[in-house]
This record gives sequence, structure tokens and C-alpha cells, in this order.
Amino acid sequence: MNQPTIKVEFEGKAKIGEMMGNFKAIQLKPEDFSSPLALQMALSRIYSELMNMMNQRQELHYVADVKFTDSMGNPVSVGVDFGDKIPPLSKKEVKVKITIEFYDEE
Repeated sequence: MNQPTIKVEFEGKAKIGEMMGNFKAIQLKPEDFSSPLALQMALSRIYSELMNMMNQRQELHYVADVKFTDSMGNPVSVGVDFGDKIPPLSKKEVKVKITIEFYDEE
């Protein structure tokens, strides 16, 4: 792999918590808020997915909600799935360092 041409680092915060593994499928998207009907359809979709989840075995996943501000001043939020093992950190709220590396295409 080539060396990065540009490397940018950000600092932020993360909240670590638990989520049922099947919950990843339940998401609201920006287009779900485009109209009252779109929101009703999204709620119906979520309700259906919740009903399906009740019939499946529940697995806990440890996740982190990572938030930082980009170099343009925009808030950025990303999720990190740690799987079924909790990370060895002493607190539920921790500091994070986000690294973005830019490469030329090969």
C-alpha cells in the first residue's frame, strides 16, 4: 500500500453502549422525513422490523456513537460496532482520535 499523501486527524468523543444485534436493520433515513406520508411509511417499516425481531434470538453488541467536528465546522457522527465483546475501557464516555488518510489511486 502506498504511503498516504495527506493525513488529517480529528479529536472527538464517543459514548459506548449496548445494542441488540438485530437493531442495525432499524434505521431512519433523511428521506423518511421528506413528508408526513414518508414518515408514516418509515414508522410502519420499523414496526414490522420490530415485530420480526421479537421472533428471533437476541444478541447484544457493544457499539460506540462517535462524534466530532470536521475541518469545515460540520458535526460528524459515525457508529462503531465492537461485536459481542466490550472494549477494555474504564468509562462509557471516552475521547477518540479519528484519522483520515488520502491516497492516490493505483
